[in-house]
Amino acid sequence: MAIRVSVSGPLRVFTGDQKEVVSAGATVHEVLADLITRFPAMRSKLYEDDELAGFINIFVNDEDIRSLAGEDTALSDGDKVSIIYAIAGG
Repeated sequence: MAIRVSVSGPLRVFTGDQKEVVSAGATVHEVLADLITRFPAMRSKLYEDDELAGFINIFVNDEDIRSLAGEDTALSDGDKVSIIYAIAGG
């Protein structure tokens, strides 16, 4: 199952500056695991103590996974997962 993954700017350094990569998985967790297998350095940016980092926002087809089933959110072929690295400033 092909899942398009949109990668925000600060995380592109891990994907060879690719804005979008194709991943595989039936859930968000499986897609993230696939990405980490391919881009191991990304793990430290996505997770803190085996939990999704609070400043990482993930959307499936523009819907926040926090309002769905979190990392257990089921995916269908052709879905788009967006990984947004939130940056605060002031």
